[in-house]
Amino acid sequence: MKRLALIPACLMALAACEMAPEGTITVREPDSPFIAFNVWVKAGSQNDPAGKEGLAALTANLLSDGSTTEDSYDAILAKLYPMAAGYGYSVDKEMTAFRGRVHKDNLEAYYTLFRNALLNPAFSEEDFERVKTQTLNFLERTRRYGRDEELSKELLFWMAYRGTPYEHPEEGYVQSVRSITLDDVKAFYQQFYVRNNIVVGVAGGYPGGFVQRVRIDFDALPEAEVVPAPAPEAAMPDGIKVLIVEKQTSATAISFGHPISLVRGDDDFFAMMAANSWFGEHRNSFSHLYQVIRESRGMNYGDYSYIEAFPRGYTTQQPPINSARRHHLFEIWIRPISLTAPGNLHERALFATRAAWRELKALVDGGMTDETLEATQEFLHNFTLNYAPTVSRRLAYAVDDAFYGIGGDGFLSSLRPGLAGLTLDQVSAAIKRHLQYENMWVVFITDDAQGMKQKLLTGVPTAITYAGEKSAEHMAEDELIASFPIPVDEEDITIMGINDVFERSGG
Repeated sequence: MKRLALIPACLMALAACEMAPEGTITVREPDSPFIAFNVWVKAGSQNDPAGKEGLAALTANLLSDGSTTEDSYDAILAKLYPMAAGYGYSVDKEMTAFRGRVHKDNLEAYYTLFRNALLNPAFSEEDFERVKTQTLNFLERTRRYGRDEELSKELLFWMAYRGTPYEHPEEGYVQSVRSITLDDVKAFYQQFYVRNNIVVGVAGGYPGGFVQRVRIDFDALPEAEVVPAPAPEAAMPDGIKVLIVEKQTSATAISFGHPISLVRGDDDFFAMMAANSWFGEHRNSFSHLYQVIRESRGMNYGDYSYIEAFPRGYTTQQPPINSARRHHLFEIWIRPISLTAPGNLHERALFATRAAWRELKALVDGGMTDETLEATQEFLHNFTLNYAPTVSRRLAYAVDDAFYGIGGDGFLSSLRPGLAGLTLDQVSAAIKRHLQYENMWVVFITDDAQGMKQKLLTGVPTAITYAGEKSAEHMAEDELIASFPIPVDEEDITIMGINDVFERSGG
């Protein structure tokens, strides 16, 4: 992990950097009619006190969606509407970011609202009860019953990071959020929303002197000592550890993976980026996993892999912004697999799991080929141009560069030359260094958890059937997939009811 630094980054060929005050990141694009803001608070869910998990997220939510000392929340919405503008927030493990964008014609009125939201919050009891109720509704309903595929990913991180500041989901547990008071929010704000813990980002066609003015405004915050949270160290499982969540459902959501010692800016990052893109590029039909599981066998919506955290993957094809972390997992995400008739309830889910696991083994043991690497480099040469099509995303990448200590012209500018210069030997060596297939955290969200457990323990082949004819070659491969071993012991399988998921710390 490189030392954190604040470095103004030129992210595009036409984006001119300028010297900015300390604690400020700028991306100057003088011809842009928009001005973007990105205020990075160096605190996230890892800073939640024990028993108050979700406090960082609830605090940011109240600031973004609450009243200020100048305006009620309804008045803020009424003022933003004619500007066709708004602002929002995101909270990840280590970062809180407040982002907004406005046309230059409305800069003064907009900036007043944005600034007041962060510097002059009203901490209204009415607003607090509203956002807390919304959060609890999400925790008790949407998270458990609305998006099994996202829940499986959150549970994977929960398993891998037990005992670390990364353990709990950003929104917290049901009981921990219930215990949070408005005084808790005020105390968190006073502790972490301080001058020396906030980096202000401004981008686009802002007027001269504006950045300095913004920094002066935020420098009015008090200064305080903020003790950094310890770096997380996810445990590599000894063998295969399985969590099966029992839920009445018509499909099984699956996630599995293991810790990796890789972060953006490391020497192996571009090599692993290429390998992962070929293997399981998010929401891309050309990726290998997608072809094996969905295209050839029509089993589900998509099958992807990741070398960086990719929260809320159901919402976007672009990589997430402002979710930079000091530690990551390699993760395979199998979007829900429909259940079959009673008696064959888990065959399809286990077949898809075996198929993905088998392909991971082939990647680790055999690597890529010259042809697949060349095709992936050509794809990424064009695809990465979609990473930052707006001034807001370019600024967000500059903030992430500061987190990772990436200097020069920044990550975006280094992408294409870094990927183009890769050799097959470099990629093969990086795969060997960072990926493996024998030790794995595994999550299933499914009906009849005991039935799934027994099928895993017996190790019986789990074949699938097709409505139409398949070639002899295809069916021969299916036989190999159906019997691919997942060696797991009974003591390494945990079953949990859906109503117990993220109910409280420790269970």
